[in-house]
Amino acid sequence: MSGRRIAAVVVLLALIAGAGGIIWHTSSVPKSSGLQVVAAENFWGNIASQLGGPYVHVTSIITNPNADPHLYESDAQDAAGIAAAKVVIVNGVGYDDFMGRLLGASTNPGRQVITAQAILGVADGANPHLWYNIPKVPEVANRITDAYIAADPTHRTAYQHNLVVFDQSLQPLLQTINQIKQQYGGTPVAYTEPVPGYLLSAAGLNVETPEGFAKSIEDGDDPSPADTSTMDALMTNKSVKVLLYNAQTVSPVTERVKALAAQAGIPVIGVTETLPANATTYQSWQADQLRELENALAQTK
Repeated sequence: MSGRRIAAVVVLLALIAGAGGIIWHTSSVPKSSGLQVVAAENFWGNIASQLGGPYVHVTSIITNPNADPHLYESDAQDAAGIAAAKVVIVNGVGYDDFMGRLLGASTNPGRQVITAQAILGVADGANPHLWYNIPKVPEVANRITDAYIAADPTHRTAYQHNLVVFDQSLQPLLQTINQIKQQYGGTPVAYTEPVPGYLLSAAGLNVETPEGFAKSIEDGDDPSPADTSTMDALMTNKSVKVLLYNAQTVSPVTERVKALAAQAGIPVIGVTETLPANATTYQSWQADQLRELENALAQTK
C-alpha cells in the first residue's frame, strides 16, 4: 500500500447532518509547525486531526480504502514518520502489529504511544475493529487529548475545547444507535466478517453468523463445510433480516453469500474497515453506514 495522506488543517468543520452549528477551535498556525502525530489507520488519524486542530500535523499510515489493512507491510517512510512523532496512535488487538516493529526501530523517550486496545481493556484475540464501538470512542479521544496537552501544554485550552466539540459531534450517532435498538432490538442479522460487530451489539441486533465462518473469512481462509452450510442456510431460509459484508475484502465465498442474500430478498450492506475516499470525517462515515443499516431494517417491518 503506497498511498499516503496528510490530514488537512481543521479550520471550520461542518459536522454530520443533525449536529451542525458547532465550531472547532481555529488558528493561523501553519500545520507543518504543529505537533507531529502518526496514526496507524486513517480513522484514528481523522479523529486525531479533529482533536488537535491546527496545532497538530497528523500522518495516517493506512489510508488506501481499496486495500486489506491486515496485509499491510510498512516501509522506510513509515519508520521515519514514527521516529519523528511525539504522539503515535495504535489500534492494537493484532490489527496493526507492524506498528510494534516500527516503534521498536527508533528510540524517542518523549514519544507517547496511545493504544486503543489498552485504553478500552480489550483482550488479545477479541474483535479488533474497535473504532466501530462508537460509545467507547470518546475514551480513546480523551487519552489522545491528554497526550496532546502533555506534549504541548501551551494549547491546553484549545485541545480541551476540541475534545468537547468532538464528543458532542458523536451524539447524533449515539442517538441513531439507540433508535435502532428501540425499534429493531433483537432482530437477527449476519455479517461476513466482524467488522461492524461492536456497532451491531450496541444497537441490540443479534448476529447469527457462525463464529468460525467469520473468523475464517477475516483470516483469509476458507470456512469449514459445516460453517459454510450454516451460513448459506441463513440466507436461503431468510433467517436473518440484513447481511453486512466487508466491502474491502471480497472472495468467492463472500460473493456467494451476498448472491444468496440478494436472491432471498435480504438487504445487503457493504461496510469498510478504513475511512473511504468520499468520507470527510469519521462521523460522516459512520453516519452514512448507520443510516443505511436503519433503512435496511425498516424494509423488514
